[in-house]
Amino acid sequence: MKSDRKSKLYVHLLFWILYYILEVYLDFYWSRYQFPGEEWQIRLQNTIVLELGYLLIKMPLAYSLLYVYEKTGVKRLISYIIYGCIIVAAVLVHRFFTHFIIYPHIYGVTETLDGKQPSGLINGLVAFNSFMDLIFMAGLIFGVEITRQKNLLKEQISLLKAEKLDQELTMLKAQINPHFLFNTLNNIYGMALKKADETPDVILQLSKVMRYNIYEATEKYISIDKDIENIKDFLQIQQIRHRDLVIRFNEEMDNPSQKISPLILIQFIENAFKHGVSETLGQSFLHIDMKLNKGVLHYHIENSKQEKPHGNSTKIGLKNIRRQLELLYPKHSLTAESTRDRYTVNLIIDFNDSSCF
Repeated sequence: MKSDRKSKLYVHLLFWILYYILEVYLDFYWSRYQFPGEEWQIRLQNTIVLELGYLLIKMPLAYSLLYVYEKTGVKRLISYIIYGCIIVAAVLVHRFFTHFIIYPHIYGVTETLDGKQPSGLINGLVAFNSFMDLIFMAGLIFGVEITRQKNLLKEQISLLKAEKLDQELTMLKAQINPHFLFNTLNNIYGMALKKADETPDVILQLSKVMRYNIYEATEKYISIDKDIENIKDFLQIQQIRHRDLVIRFNEEMDNPSQKISPLILIQFIENAFKHGVSETLGQSFLHIDMKLNKGVLHYHIENSKQEKPHGNSTKIGLKNIRRQLELLYPKHSLTAESTRDRYTVNLIIDFNDSSCF
């Protein structure tokens, strides 16, 4: 609310300054034909004074009309009547100021129509000129205010959309993490029952992964080297859980500080375990190739899987990830290929694309 009022104050202040300068310029230019004998300094001084007087008439008119416009409780017919009354009153004041103050006291002459015939206070032509002058100003201030309100509304809508996307992303990420946590805890429980020597190592790696998820992953963007470190901790846990698993991890980063949304890359690996490696009978494998070159990330994952004639579990697993990529990186490239015994995913993200942020 305060920012809206501040914005309105600045915009309207700028409008009146520019409008006043425009009116001074136009009246000064016109006065050299109306009073050709006067020195330009006197004409400029007179123009500055009379335009200040006109401003004292136009500003109350403008804000009276805006007040009626913004008061939504007023019916349309009644508002039109009020508009008319305000404008008629402003025209009368404008004419009084022009006829009795401007011409006799500033210009030192009687107001006339053609240099000979006196105009009078109420005359159709001069009253119409006053009306057009006031309506021109009212149209400008209405245009400025309506444009300001529309821009403010766009900003508010953009903020709401951003908040909605952030909430959706948070929910989507939350759908991934519990699955890994519960499975790992179940494995630790089984290892503890067997009194396996690797149990402390798994607990330590799990604590590092959870620390990352609780603290680091709350940021909107983090450096890609931190995300890779979390992936490696995750893989060490999985290597202990799956003794027959063959993991190959290749990385080539020309800019380890490149910003990326946390937990995006690891979800492809989680999906590979959830719907591929964990279901593979016998020896399983997971190959990961990651290359970042000049702001473009190429991410390749290939994992073993058990053939399921009617299964679509991998597609279900990728649905969540696709939605997050659509929200975060609209112009990404993601392809997936499934064969009888393996599943391959290729992801390309161009961080140089401004739409990614």
